[in-house]
Amino acid sequence: MTSLSPGLDSLVCLIGAAGVGKSTWASTWPDTQVLELDRFRALVSDDAGCQEATDDAVFALQAVLEARLARRKMTVVNATNCEQAIRANLIATARRHGVPTVALVIPTPAYVCVERQEGRPANRRVPEPVVLAQHTAMATAFSGLPGDDPDVRCTVHGSPEDEDQEDDPEGRADLEE
Repeated sequence: MTSLSPGLDSLVCLIGAAGVGKSTWASTWPDTQVLELDRFRALVSDDAGCQEATDDAVFALQAVLEARLARRKMTVVNATNCEQAIRANLIATARRHGVPTVALVIPTPAYVCVERQEGRPANRRVPEPVVLAQHTAMATAFSGLPGDDPDVRCTVHGSPEDEDQEDDPEGRADLEE
């Protein structure tokens, strides 16, 4: 399994559509370091797939993020993070606490993301049009990340479970799909 060591006091923002492998990447860090939006949805609504609970879940996640970064604790945000406004908020939070930010883009092909929805529980399946829109937003995010903030380090990695990334170690070919 591939490992990424961004620094002990970093904020890592996982970026990618549903099904790209964000949770697989997140599992390479200790559970206490990972703030997963689906987990916060479950905490506030007893249902990780309850989209109506997203605003409350984001509020709770933000509170924990603030507390962890105030203590300069390594923190990974496991959510799609494809929208520039969401990334800007995360970057601003890290900056307030003097913590560097790493954007980890996971460019799994769109068709794989769609196929992976079939194996999920019904309440966690994301409709194909939503996955495709997220994937497009992720590709757009990748091209715009250097402009998001000059202090953000951007890195691209395939899912640690995907061994076919060796032909394209930078993962850039998948962004075109």
